Order: sequence, then structure tokens, then C-alpha cells
Amino acid sequence: MENFLLRKDIGKIKAYIPGKPIEFIKGKNKLKKIAKLNSNENALGASPKAKKAIKDNINKIFRYPDGSSYFLKNALAKKLKLKPQNILVGNGSDEIIDIIIKTFLNRGEEIITSQTTFVEYEIIARANGFNAITVPLKDFRYDLKKIEKRVTKNTKIVFIANPNNPTGTYVSNNELLPFINRVAKKRLVVVDEAYLEYTDAKDFPRLLKYIKKKNIIITRTFSKAYGLAGLRVGYAIAKPEFVAAMEKIRQPFNVNSLAQKAAELAINDTAFINATQRKTLKEKYKMYDALRRMKIEFVPTQANFVMFKTNMDALKLCKKMQKQGILIRDLKQYRLDKYARVTIGTLSENRLFLQKLKKILNIK
Repeated sequence: MENFLLRKDIGKIKAYIPGKPIEFIKGKNKLKKIAKLNSNENALGASPKAKKAIKDNINKIFRYPDGSSYFLKNALAKKLKLKPQNILVGNGSDEIIDIIIKTFLNRGEEIITSQTTFVEYEIIARANGFNAITVPLKDFRYDLKKIEKRVTKNTKIVFIANPNNPTGTYVSNNELLPFINRVAKKRLVVVDEAYLEYTDAKDFPRLLKYIKKKNIIITRTFSKAYGLAGLRVGYAIAKPEFVAAMEKIRQPFNVNSLAQKAAELAINDTAFINATQRKTLKEKYKMYDALRRMKIEFVPTQANFVMFKTNMDALKLCKKMQKQGILIRDLKQYRLDKYARVTIGTLSENRLFLQKLKKILNIK
């Protein structure tokens, strides 16, 4: 029986399903060590400059954080060759998505995105009382043609994850720009570039130069390549008038002081980012070779994870792997029951993952 105090549509909202804490899994399975390859975190850890910034500022946490993220905004603007007025800082990309939806959608309007993509687009839209239209992928990629056909007078925002999570696929420059030119005349196109730093495709879209002219918002995060997932820092890049409107919706003091300082220093830690890119790409291609030898189907990726097909229910596989001390992600929530996703880890983590996967799937 539903509680009469709840919103009538609350039952239609599917909650995000996070993984269990590492210490809980260790205790449950009596494990000493865990290879955490289920959340697409940076296998190298966090930017050293970011960690130093936290140590240097730990005694200041009794103060409220800078409510405008002034220094972080300016550091980002300098790095991106934009103005601080082009940047909105948030408590991870999740809050940025929430702010976008609250800023631009009127009652009766809706968003459109892929059926198999970052689930927060749909969850946050519905949590705010808006409809979310989802379109199936084509060959594990965003089907921009079909999305465009589903656009109606009620469509206000199109969300595109590029590269896409959980598939790791991307839409190219020649696909995305014409789509933006047609669709974004009276609508907003939001491009989520959470995994931008891991891309190596020559035709991957570079959208910053279109910010001033197009109705687009780019979202990025410090949670992936910069290794600051535990601090929750994301940002949006957009026209100044869009940012100014979103600032009215943003909660005050939304990004804590240590997160701001860590991100401010991390954005210029070129050595760390270069090492992350180089080592992740090297391990990615090793992963490809190993999966091919094992005759396991996988989807080539532009991110720091690989989606692969299993010969059993993926949830069952993940539970078996967990007992062996390896955490990977089943994709039931993404409607892909026979697929799992593994983060590209360190050399030793990847070897262990492949060894245990081969054994569990009984591959000779």
C-alpha cells in the first residue's frame, strides 16, 4: 500500500543502484584485498597536487567554502581559454544535471536521451516531475537519427553522453555537429564529456569553440581521470546567460572547500593526466588482445572501461567474481542482462580480472 503523503508518480522513479562498500564486501567474503573495477575510477589514484592541496587546507574546514567557487572557476577558465562567466561548478555532474533540468524545463516539457546511457538523466528528470523519452541504441551507439525523429514540440533538452556510459562508444564530429545545428535551434543539447580525457579517436568532437554560438552545454567532471571521485566536483561550460540563470538555481556552498582546492590544483597537473592517459590506453589495448584470445565479445571503448558479453547472466558472473575479490558491474539496470562492464585497472588488477574471468567462464 502506497503512503498517501508521497507524490503520485514517485513509484515510477527507478533509484540509482550503487555498489556496496569495499570493507563490507571484504568482510562478507573474508577477503584481504579487493580489485575495485566497477565504478570507472582512476586506477592511478588521485592527482598528487590535489592531495597536497587537501593537506595544506585541512585546517580551514571550520570555515564555509567559497560560495562562488571563484578560484576554481578562474583556474578552469584559464585552462579552457574561456571566461569564468562560461563556467558553473557543481557537486559532481549529478548536481549539474539537476540544475540544468530545473533551470530550463517548464511544466509539460520533457527531455530525450538514449535508453542505455547514464541513468541519472532519466532519474533526475523524473525526480523533478518531468517526462523522459528514451531511444534505443543502434550498434551500442547513440542513434541520433532516431532521437531527432522522436523530438516533438514538448522536447526541451537532449542529453548525450559522449563517450557513452556503459558502452564506451561515441558519436563522431561529423555526426554530432549536424545534429546540434538542426536540433539545438529551439532546444538545448547537453553533451556529457565525463570521460573526455580518455578519448583517442581522431574524429571525437571538440565542442568548446561552439559554446558562444550554439545552444549547448558541456558537462565535465573531476571524478574520472583526475581521481577525485570521493570529493564530488563537476562543472558545466555554457553561454554566460545560461550560466547566470543556472547560478540562480544552484544551492549556496554546494562544493566543499577541500574539493574546490583539490580541483583547482588538479586541473593543471599535466604530468598526472598524461600518465593516466598513457597507462590507461596501454592497458586498454592489452585488455582487447586478451579478450579476443578468450573469444569474448566486447565493445571497443573511448572511456576507461570495457563492456563485454558473458555466456551467463551477468549478475551471476559479478557475484562469482566478487567472491574472488574482483568487483565488476553487471548491466541489468541498463537493460543488458548478458553484458558486464569492467574498469581498466592497473596491470596487476587487469591480469587478475582476466585470470578469474577465464576460470569462471570455463574458457580453456
